[in-house]
Amino acid sequence: MRNAFLLIILLFSFNMASGQIASDKISTFLMFEGDAEEAVNLYVSLFQESEIVHIAYYGPGDQGEEGKVYHARFTLNGQPFMAFDSPGAHPFTFTPSMSLFIQCDTEDEIDMLFEKLSEGGKVLMPLGEYPFSKKYAWVNDRFGVSWQLSWRLSL
Repeated sequence: MRNAFLLIILLFSFNMASGQIASDKISTFLMFEGDAEEAVNLYVSLFQESEIVHIAYYGPGDQGEEGKVYHARFTLNGQPFMAFDSPGAHPFTFTPSMSLFIQCDTEDEIDMLFEKLSEGGKVLMPLGEYPFSKKYAWVNDRFGVSWQLSWRLSL
């Protein structure tokens, strides 16, 4: 099982566009347990300049569940991300100790992101004014991914 995960990580490090190992780039890699495609579609719908670059699925006889995400590459506001559905369950999941920090340009943007990302999730710090930000929130979305939202207009 350990060798299979090492192989998966190496495969995901392969740049499909250039055909080379992308060892000099850093990309956030999100591991889900069955809902990667739903999460990726939500995230891409929320941010400008975002797209699904490539998505591949487990097929018959593969280690993961057929039809689930084997590997997805996507961008959020031009930032590269990767995701997949793990072929096995793990005793861990996402944690707020690593979060995606979003600096929102408008109050409407932070309000919309808070509404969409907190829906079905958990609010860690409610949307409001804090000593470090005029408007800020920290949420775990319904998939467990942690997001910090801050309006660029700071105190």
